[in-house]
Amino acid sequence: MSMLSAIVPCYNEEENVFPFFEEFIKNAAFFEKEGLEYELIFVDDGSKDATVQMVKKLQEQQKGVRLVSFSRNFGKEAAIYAGLQYSKGDLAAIMDADLQDPPSLLPEMYGYIREGYDMAATRRVTRKGEPPIRSFFARQFYKLMRRMSSADIVDGARDYRLMTRQVVEAILSIKEYNRFSKGIFGWVGFRTKWLEYENVERVHGETKWSFWKLFLYAIDGIVAFSTVPLTVVAILGVIFCVVALLLLLFFFFRALIFGDPTSGWPSLVCIILLVSGVQLMCLGVIGQYLSKAYLEVKQRPIYIVKEADE
Repeated sequence: MSMLSAIVPCYNEEENVFPFFEEFIKNAAFFEKEGLEYELIFVDDGSKDATVQMVKKLQEQQKGVRLVSFSRNFGKEAAIYAGLQYSKGDLAAIMDADLQDPPSLLPEMYGYIREGYDMAATRRVTRKGEPPIRSFFARQFYKLMRRMSSADIVDGARDYRLMTRQVVEAILSIKEYNRFSKGIFGWVGFRTKWLEYENVERVHGETKWSFWKLFLYAIDGIVAFSTVPLTVVAILGVIFCVVALLLLLFFFFRALIFGDPTSGWPSLVCIILLVSGVQLMCLGVIGQYLSKAYLEVKQRPIYIVKEADE
């Protein structure tokens, strides 16, 4: 193992480029001791600030720094995929530029790779600094995914991980357009060592993940790695059909025995609204799967590169 590729997705991270490098390079002595060269691949995801300029300025001062810049914002999933494609190392690490993924964990992660693990991954044991409601829904999402999906998705899992080239090639072989990396990491398997650490708050700037974006990301994860919602929809349809049949029989025999008294319209309106709501929900679930299939069939590229260092 002679080279480590550190992949750093960036979106409007101009304030964090140099602080990140300063923290990363603190491991230089360890890299030298282990005979490891390194390359630092900053993947600019269509930033609107001076992120690209800051990376180029860093390149003038430091060797081993590479830049991959997208033509527009394609999302973090695309940035991770691009970074893995451009990486040359025997080992690859995925890290956030905001220093919420402490570079100081790299020596320990490398040690587990030397012990025979294929991947050393990290998970947060606390969510200090996050809004309580966001933390609650995040935990519920992981619980739901563990029940619904066969992929190994651990509560608090981060994208921050160190992996061998074999794992990288396995991930790159999955060329789907709608990507959910946490699920893909678990789906490819391999022997994984989990490292736990407490949440670290951003050094500069604000998170790009609003509650709404996280909600949509969660839906993407569920649709990408589980067909359980479709099963639930089918079961709901069966239940409503059975209930409708039983009610039909009930009202039929009641009319035969007691006559047919006029019922109030409010209850009828409520039933119509309930059934219509369930139907629309079921159509929405089916629509999500159809939309993902539609995007896959188009075979659009996952990302478009504006400029890149080979």
